[in-house]
Amino acid sequence: MKKRIIALLAAVSMLAFVITGCGGSTSEQKASEQPPAEKKFFNIATGGTAGVYYPLGGAIAEIINKNIPGANATAQSTGASVANVNMLSQGNVQIAFIQNDIAYYAATGTEMFKEKVEGLKCLATIYPETVQLVTLEKTGIKSVADLKGKKVAVGAAGSSVTGNSRHVLEAYGLTFEDIDPQYLSFAEAANSLKDGNIDAAFLVAGVPTAAVQDIAAQHKVVMIPIEDDKVDNMIKKYPFYTKVVIPADAYKQGADITTVGAKAMLVASDKMDEQTAYDITKAIFTNLDQLKAAHAVGEYISKDTAKDGLSIPMHPGAEKFFNEK
Repeated sequence: MKKRIIALLAAVSMLAFVITGCGGSTSEQKASEQPPAEKKFFNIATGGTAGVYYPLGGAIAEIINKNIPGANATAQSTGASVANVNMLSQGNVQIAFIQNDIAYYAATGTEMFKEKVEGLKCLATIYPETVQLVTLEKTGIKSVADLKGKKVAVGAAGSSVTGNSRHVLEAYGLTFEDIDPQYLSFAEAANSLKDGNIDAAFLVAGVPTAAVQDIAAQHKVVMIPIEDDKVDNMIKKYPFYTKVVIPADAYKQGADITTVGAKAMLVASDKMDEQTAYDITKAIFTNLDQLKAAHAVGEYISKDTAKDGLSIPMHPGAEKFFNEK
């Protein structure tokens, strides 16, 4: 009898062990069968590889990939602001670097945009895009007025730089007819200046700009200032401009240089849902150290200034993040 009872207890114990074991296995199996996060692809339109957008775009892609489950973000080199507006509106990219003046032209259907581009939404303004008028000491050019009759790079045809160049010349009573305009991309302009094929170049980017530093390593670079009264007149007529000072040590030019700047913006479209826009904005602005490591202009990027210079409506998801305390 005792043997039967012992055998019965042993059987019950074994059954309980099996049940418990199966239960644990099922639980673990269920956990392992949780569906992975839905894949979300983000193409980020930047600019030329010699500019500032490209390295920052790479850093932002890395931040998104590390902080948003299922994200697959990639930065791609593009023709910069104007091209980025078109790529964004056509759905070829989901995030784009765009100057605030170009975003304004696109939204209002002015300047290089014949029709209004609908649905552009700002995620944040990030840093000043400085209008840098660069020449070499050997040209003898010391002011904007000296550009008359000279070969001057004014950006690729239809680019944001072309508009900036025209506005600076206008402040001095000049037009493209007074110079020999060279419609060159960022990299082409920098190389042409370095090789002596042009006399000066309008380069619009964050300071310091790698392309200008490269020129300064081989030649004595001269940064042409825009006088205070001309700056004031430009800002009055075109309110998206701000006064910017290029530090004396930026390119070893010997003195601080006054000029103007627009604001670089991160832009999405209204096709991006509110939660995604919130997640992306939060990821970027809680990992600003990575942007500082990617480029010196990262020092200018902060939550406190992320609404400065807005020229288009902010995305509701981004607005939600910036309104949080």
